[in-house]
Amino acid sequence: MSANQSNNMPSRMLGSLTILSCLATPVWSFSGLPLGASTRSSTDLRVAVDPTVVTKKEYQDICGVDFDDESMKQRLQSTNFLYPKHVEVITDLEPMAETMVQNMLLETGEKAWQPQDYLPDLSKEGWEDEVKELREMANEVPDDIMVVLVGDMVTEEALPTYQTLLNTFEGCDDPTGTSSSAWAKWSRGWTSEENRHGDLLNKYLYLTGKCDMRNIEVTIQHLITSGFNPMAKKDPYRGFVYTSFQERATKISHGNVGKLAREHGDSRLNRICAKIAGDEGRHEMAYQSFCEEILKRDADGLIMELGDVMRGQITMPAENMSDGTEKTAKLYEDFSEVAQRLGVYTAIDYAEILQHLVKRWDLEHLEGLSSEAEKEREYICRLPERYLKLAERSMNKKKKELAGKEPVKKQFGWIYNRSA
Repeated sequence: MSANQSNNMPSRMLGSLTILSCLATPVWSFSGLPLGASTRSSTDLRVAVDPTVVTKKEYQDICGVDFDDESMKQRLQSTNFLYPKHVEVITDLEPMAETMVQNMLLETGEKAWQPQDYLPDLSKEGWEDEVKELREMANEVPDDIMVVLVGDMVTEEALPTYQTLLNTFEGCDDPTGTSSSAWAKWSRGWTSEENRHGDLLNKYLYLTGKCDMRNIEVTIQHLITSGFNPMAKKDPYRGFVYTSFQERATKISHGNVGKLAREHGDSRLNRICAKIAGDEGRHEMAYQSFCEEILKRDADGLIMELGDVMRGQITMPAENMSDGTEKTAKLYEDFSEVAQRLGVYTAIDYAEILQHLVKRWDLEHLEGLSSEAEKEREYICRLPERYLKLAERSMNKKKKELAGKEPVKKQFGWIYNRSA
């Protein structure tokens, strides 16, 4: 605050600010009632000051903005959107988003599954035997499968990054953190469900005793700190195209890890992975349904963005993973190579996901497009076959190169520098 501003400020406000810095005063709302009173609304402004000392208008003059829901809505409406047409369509989809919140997301609280449902309860008698059984089964799971499981878990634990990204999509954000819009509720509900995945896998890995959990925790912190840019550019269309693809990819990866675990006798890990894959499958259906409805309202707009996203290719969310050591400068590449070799997630899966989306949105029969969008539609529909040919050619070449040879193994700090 400048000297001139302070000189122009009412003397009683300056006095209240001085008192604020020195005293721990009761917290009040501007409604004139103590915080916690039953008639207080969730949108009341709250400051540590007696309302008789400073008025609401004076407080707004200091802050520059009133953060109640209605004024925030007006403020956002006066903002120039980068994608006004896309925001208009997204706003029209709010009733559908509300339906998805009610029908696609699971109930919270006691009715929802929680990580502890799939892990030994250390508060009960006999927990030692249950942990021993978990470890015995996990010991039969090879290190390469454990490496892929750790990579999947690290990806899930970077959830703060993904929720941040959701809130950058214009028209779908949660500007106050407790907004009552359907899109804000979807974002928070989706995040609450996804939060269970990293928690469950993290605790399972800890109980196995096979992993260096500190190294893994360092990797998670590095990944969240590094961030991630899926090139959504704040565009809800691009964002939903990305999530439609990525949720399916994650479902495939978790499902395949679970199948491999079952083959090696770890039925518990199979159940864990299957449960997480089930969540990803529901989320996949929701995001693909959002895109389907956008196509009905603005087919040209979505097709143009879909084509552009596919030209840049789908970026995996964990590509910036690192445990902070020079030896693992290519940690994501090493992890990805193990996943491909095991068949957990491959270039063929990438092509088949795109093929699924073309079929799911019936792009082969989409009509009424502009000439430019029609060319883009034709390009998109040809992509799956192109990618599939390239993937098969690449994988066949790799097989020939490795014929009769042992695959090159890399050390992973996640498993105490054992090789996989």
